Amino acid sequence: MYETRKQHLLTRAQFAKRVFWHLLFVIGCAVISLAIGILGYHFLGALPWIDALLDASMILSGMGPVDPLKSDAAKVFASLYALYSGLFFIGVIAVLVVPFVHRIMHKIHIDEEGT
Repeated sequence: MYETRKQHLLTRAQFAKRVFWHLLFVIGCAVISLAIGILGYHFLGALPWIDALLDASMILSGMGPVDPLKSDAAKVFASLYALYSGLFFIGVIAVLVVPFVHRIMHKIHIDEEGT
């Protein structure tokens, strides 16, 4: 997926395309994660669709729940979804930062070999 240190550094246009694909991947993962949260809050938490969207969005963004949950199944789901959301945030940051870190590391290695 990424070039080795013996290969040339990507052009700016190629690098922008790589960042775009990483961003698109993250957006797709966020949409799927949000859909899972909405479905869980709607069916397990018995929340209306708009309230399920609000709660899922708030948990996924790290803000916290809005509506109190009454059933044990909904509370277990909310706990697992909150734990998942924390790990999701870390993963998203990693996926978005990787192209930049790789480019910096690649540039450093090219500079070392050139001297």
